[in-house]
Amino acid sequence: MVEISQISDLLITDLKQINHPKGNILHGIRKNDIGFKGFGEAYFSTIKYGGIKAWKRHDMMTLNLLVPLGKIRFVFYDERENSKTFGRFTEITLSIDNYKRLTVPPGVWMGFQGLGKEINMVLNIADIEHDSNEQTNISIEDSNIKFSW
Repeated sequence: MVEISQISDLLITDLKQINHPKGNILHGIRKNDIGFKGFGEAYFSTIKYGGIKAWKRHDMMTLNLLVPLGKIRFVFYDERENSKTFGRFTEITLSIDNYKRLTVPPGVWMGFQGLGKEINMVLNIADIEHDSNEQTNISIEDSNIKFSW
């Protein structure tokens, strides 16, 4: 099932887990899935318990985010002036117990916080390769985005 979040074009997709006695199988994304825009690169990022990585915005990249280990709270802010959800926040916590894929369109600010006591890991399957010229990073302290973590 795919649901539209409180932010336009931000998709939340239920993902299948197959239990196996020797180790489980966690689905990620297929080329015919809603939200798949192409493949540029895939990378993992970790965050420590209580740590916050915010704020980041991509101008061209579509993100597909999954959490295969730990528990991570994601917060999104829509600053796209032409969006019908301009100025809105939405948040979602992902983990094995809430295993979903977040498809994040270009132009939406994102931050995330580690909630699991062990390893918290996010996988991003991006539609383009990393390009530091198409992203903006602003620290929480320097940002005008007001959100209470």
